[in-house]
Amino acid sequence: MKKILSLVLVTMMLLAILPTAAFAEGSVTVYNWEEYISPDAIKMFEEETGITVNMTYFTTNEDMMVQVRNSSSSFDVVIPSDYCVERLAKEGLLEEINFDNVPNYENIGENFKAQYYDLDQKYTVPYMWGTVGICYNKTMVDEDITSWSILFDDKYKDNVFMLDSIRDSMGMALKYLGYSMNTRNPLEMNAAKELLIDQKLRGLVKAYQVDETKDKMVAGEAALALMWNGDAMYAIALNDDLAYAIPEEGSNIWIDTMIIPKGAKNKANAEAFINFMCRPDIAQMNYDEIWYSTPNDKAVELIGEEYIGNTTLNPTQEQIDNCEFFYDIEDNFLLAYNTMWTAIKSAK
Repeated sequence: MKKILSLVLVTMMLLAILPTAAFAEGSVTVYNWEEYISPDAIKMFEEETGITVNMTYFTTNEDMMVQVRNSSSSFDVVIPSDYCVERLAKEGLLEEINFDNVPNYENIGENFKAQYYDLDQKYTVPYMWGTVGICYNKTMVDEDITSWSILFDDKYKDNVFMLDSIRDSMGMALKYLGYSMNTRNPLEMNAAKELLIDQKLRGLVKAYQVDETKDKMVAGEAALALMWNGDAMYAIALNDDLAYAIPEEGSNIWIDTMIIPKGAKNKANAEAFINFMCRPDIAQMNYDEIWYSTPNDKAVELIGEEYIGNTTLNPTQEQIDNCEFFYDIEDNFLLAYNTMWTAIKSAK
C-alpha cells in the first residue's frame, strides 16, 4: 500500500512540475502538400504537446479546394496558396484565428502580413513563400536563360518538364506573351492555350508532373523544367549541374499559408500547431527539410548568409517587383480554364 501511495505521490509531483502542454489531449488533422514539412518537426510537436498529428496530403491547390469545399470540418489546419485563401474566404470556409494563441506570429516578417487575400489578418499565418521559374541543367543548356522562350525552343525537343498545374503553366505562357497572369480576356487566355498546345505538338514536353520533377532533374532526365523555387533548391543541392532562373518577362510570386477551415473539430490544437510552426527553430527545421523560402524573420537570422545571399531563395527586389500574385479564378472563368487545360494535355 505504501508503494502504491508513493507512486501516486511521485506521479502527482511530476504532473506539477512538467509543462501543462505535454499533457494536452486529442489530435490535429493537417492537410498539406506532399513532402512539405519536416517529419522531425511533427515528432517534436507531438512530444512537446501530447497532440497527435494526422497528416494528409494533396498535390495541387485545385485538388485541395475540392476536398475542403466538400468537407471543411474534416481538417483542422490546411496549407493553401494565396489565391485559394481568397476563394475560401469568399465562400465562408475559414475560421478566424485567435492570435492570442499564436504568439510566435510576431516572428513573421511584416512584408508577408495583411496581404490581398487577408487584408484584415484574420484567417492566415504565412508558412512558406517563393517564385516560379526555370530549373535547368547547365551541361545541356549552353545559353543564359533570360526569357520563357527557351521552353518553346525546338532545340530542347523532348527535354522540357512542365508543371501539371493549370495556373502555373498557363501563367507562364501568359507572361511570355506579355499578358497578366490574372487576365480574364478570352483572347489572351486562348493565345496562351494555343502556345502550350503548340509546345506539346512539337514534342518539346517530356511530361507534365509535380513532385517527381525535382528528382528527375537531379537524375539528368531533362534539360529544363518549369518549377517552384524550393523544388529547384532541393535539386540544386543534389546536383551541381543545376541552376534556377526567373525570366525577365516576370513570373508568379506566391505565399502558402496556414488556415483553419470552417467547422474544424480541434481549433485549439490547430492554433497550437500553427504557433509551433512559427517558432524560429522549427521554421528553420522545415526550411532545412524542404528548401522553400521562409517568411519567418527569426529563422532567416538563424540560417544566415546561406539564405540571404541566395537569389533562388531570396530574389532581388527588382525580381519581386516584376512578379505577380495569382488571384482567384472566379466561377465563370473556372470552367474555361479547366477546358483549356484538358485541351492542352490531350493535344496529339
